[in-house]
Amino acid sequence: MKKIKALLSCLTAMVLTASIFVGCGSSTSTSTSQTKADSGGKTTITVWHYFDGQQQQKAMENLADKFNKSQDKIEVQVEFVPRAELTKQFTIGLVADKLPDVGLVDNPDMASFSAMGLFADITDKMNSYEGKDQFYPGPISSCKLDGKYYGIPLGSNDLALFYNKDMLSAAGVQPPTTFAELKDAAKKLTKGDTYGLAIAAPKNEEGTFQYLPWLLSTGAKFNEIGGQAGISSLQYLTDLIKDGSMSKEVINWTQNDLEKQFVTNKAAMITDGPWIIDTVKKDAPNLNWGVVKIPKDKVFASDLGGENWGIIKGHHEAEAWDFIKFTQQKDNMNAYCADFGYIPSRKDIAESNDKITKDPIMSVFLDELQYAMPRGPHPKWPEISDAMSTAMQESFTNAKTPEQAAKDAQVKIDAVLK
Repeated sequence: MKKIKALLSCLTAMVLTASIFVGCGSSTSTSTSQTKADSGGKTTITVWHYFDGQQQQKAMENLADKFNKSQDKIEVQVEFVPRAELTKQFTIGLVADKLPDVGLVDNPDMASFSAMGLFADITDKMNSYEGKDQFYPGPISSCKLDGKYYGIPLGSNDLALFYNKDMLSAAGVQPPTTFAELKDAAKKLTKGDTYGLAIAAPKNEEGTFQYLPWLLSTGAKFNEIGGQAGISSLQYLTDLIKDGSMSKEVINWTQNDLEKQFVTNKAAMITDGPWIIDTVKKDAPNLNWGVVKIPKDKVFASDLGGENWGIIKGHHEAEAWDFIKFTQQKDNMNAYCADFGYIPSRKDIAESNDKITKDPIMSVFLDELQYAMPRGPHPKWPEISDAMSTAMQESFTNAKTPEQAAKDAQVKIDAVLK
C-alpha cells in the first residue's frame, strides 16, 4: 500500500509538469510488451514515445525499421502515447505490470521514474559501453540517480541568445558576452515598442527552464537560489524589468511567444532554443539575425533539453539494450537528431557533424551544450521547479523583493530535499 501511495503521489506532481507540453492524439496505443515472439522466432520489444510531430514520428519509425532490418532476432515496435497520458500510463503500468520494454522521457523526469522503480539499473552495461565517456556532461548526468545509470540520452538541445543584427548595429553595440554587457545593450536597444530583451517566465516548468541559466551562471547550483549568488540572479532579471529593458508581460509569455516578439521586432534579443530556427526563417525570411551564447556572470551556463531512453525493469532488458546501442551509432544518431532538430549528445558524433559545426547558428548551440546542465536530477524536481518559477513571478510582479522571493523559494526547496 505504501508503494502504491508513493507512486500516486509522484504521478500527481509529474502530471502537472507534463501538462505544459501536452501532445495530441489517441491514447489507445498503450498495449504492453511481455514475452512476445513473431512467427519467425523474433523477440518483439515495444518502445513508447510522446512525439506528436509527423517528422518526429516518422524518424522513430525509420529508426525501428532500420534496426529490424539490421538483424534477425529482435523486432522493435514503436507506439505513440500522448504526453498528457504517458506519465499516468507508466505509473499505472508499474503497479499492474503492464508496460513496454523501452520508454522515452523528458530528461528532468528521468529521476522521478527511476526512483519509482520503472527503469532498470544499467550501470554495469554503461560501465562496459565503449561510448560512455563521449557524452557531454549535462546529458549523461540527467540519466543518473544516486550514482547509478538508469538511461542513455536520445539527443539534446539547449538555450542561447538570439539577437537582431540590424538593431544592435543601429544602437552601436556588439552581441553581449557578460551580464554587464547584456544590461547595457538591453537598455540601448529598448526604444518605442521594442524591448531590449525578452525571456519566458510563466509560473511553470517552462519558466524554470528559462530561469536556470541565469541562476547557474552566478555559480549557484539548482538548489541554491536563496544564497547570495542565487538572489543576485533574480535581482538582475528583476532590474531589467524595472528599468524598462524587459517587458512585464514576460510572466505570461511562452517560448513560442518569444519567437513572435522577435520576428515582429518587439524584442531585440530573446533566449530560446534551436526548435524555433525554422519558424523564425519562415515567419521573417528577411530578418537579419544571429545567435550567441547566453551572456555570463561568473560562468557560461545553459539549460538542458531533450529526452532519454530508459529500459523498463524486467522487460527484455538485454534486447532493449541492443536496440539502444544501435541508436547510438554515428549514422543513426545523426539521422534522427537532424529530424528532431536536436544535437547528438555524444561529443565524438556532434563535433564531427559538418551540418552542425559549420552552421553559424547550430554551431553556437553545440558550443553551448558543454555548459548545459540538467534540471536536477532529483525525484521531486516538479516541486523544486515550482518553487523557482513562483519566485520569479513574485519578484517580477513586485509581490516580493528578489531577496525575499529567493529565500522563500529556498525554504520550499530545502523541505523537498530533506
